[in-house]
Amino acid sequence: MTIPTYTQLDAWIDAHFDEQVRFLQALIRVPTDTPPGNNAPHAERTFELLQAMGIEAEKHAVPATEVQAAGLQSITNLIVRHRYGAGGKTIALNAHGDVVPPGEGWTHDPYGGEIEDGKIYGRASAVSKGDFSTFTFAMRALEAVCKPQKGQLELLFTYDEEFGGELGPGWLLKNKLTQPDLMIAAGFCYEVVTAHNGCLQLEVTVHGQMAHAAIPESGVDALQAAVQILNALYAQNTLYQSVSSRVPGIHHPYLNVGLISGGTNTNVVPGKVSFKLDRRMIPEENAAEVEATLRSLIAQAAARQPGITVDVKRILLAHAMQPLPGNQPLVEAIQKHGKTIFGEDIPAMGTPLYTDVRLFAQRGIPGVVYGAGPRTVLESHAKRADERLDLQDLRRATQVIARSLHDLLS
Repeated sequence: MTIPTYTQLDAWIDAHFDEQVRFLQALIRVPTDTPPGNNAPHAERTFELLQAMGIEAEKHAVPATEVQAAGLQSITNLIVRHRYGAGGKTIALNAHGDVVPPGEGWTHDPYGGEIEDGKIYGRASAVSKGDFSTFTFAMRALEAVCKPQKGQLELLFTYDEEFGGELGPGWLLKNKLTQPDLMIAAGFCYEVVTAHNGCLQLEVTVHGQMAHAAIPESGVDALQAAVQILNALYAQNTLYQSVSSRVPGIHHPYLNVGLISGGTNTNVVPGKVSFKLDRRMIPEENAAEVEATLRSLIAQAAARQPGITVDVKRILLAHAMQPLPGNQPLVEAIQKHGKTIFGEDIPAMGTPLYTDVRLFAQRGIPGVVYGAGPRTVLESHAKRADERLDLQDLRRATQVIARSLHDLLS
């Protein structure tokens, strides 16, 4: 716990940083687009890369029936488990490898891991294959410089964050494959996150009656009805702006309609239209009440359209996370070393995102969100073209994690 030990950890990470970057490039070069969610090949590649560094990992394949029922193709979760001695705490570090498809507008190969002006580009470079790298090399530095005498360290590399995490860390927890005392999940390095929004996603299917466009009165226009429902939802979204959270970093609830499909041809009155909505819930909200209100709003808007019926299906419910009192050792260690490494205070705050940490918090396991990344999601270009990670942030976040693990396991 001495200053020389911290300096030695920093120096080891500096000396192995080129290797760390190559590891991240190799991870970026195996696509994990979700959907479709064929993510077992990336787990196999990660397993091989870890083995090449002398790190043994457990492979836990989620049964195909469970994966397919969730609308995905394949998931293999990995656990690296290092036991140091009796007593002490078990600390888990969790990062997810699945990510949304790259979309359009890239100026760099989304699977290239290209480096330009000190930044590495690629889908999942910042969220969160970058923290596969952060956590792996922090662990390696710890064991090379000051191997703990007690406790246990687990790296959890999972593949279901985009669809809610239930087949990633949720599946590992349910099957008692991990039961840590404390956990850190992938995040950004200029703040330590202790609370976050919840997320409710619904699929709404509006049913009308197809008809020839030359005789539209013989049908019931599902698209026209869907527009009325959407107008009601967007009006509600405006009202959310007057609701404020008390958690720093979180502002108000909001709603987004991100996907719409329907109709058969331009000369046919559409008989069916579907859309998917995403409702972000601040920590103070009750998820059941939020869902009931949305379902009622949709039903009332549909009832005003003669001949229209509506089906509403929940596709995701991620509860908000409130801070657990036991997370203070994590917060204090990260803030202490973050200030030293970055030269500025690292505030503890909330985020409008939702994360897999909630799955641990729901089981009483204190956790925080911290890892390599910029000050904001916008800066990282996560879920946009040209996602990138500043390599200096990667280096420094790895040093903060290694130092913090040393404190927590001492």
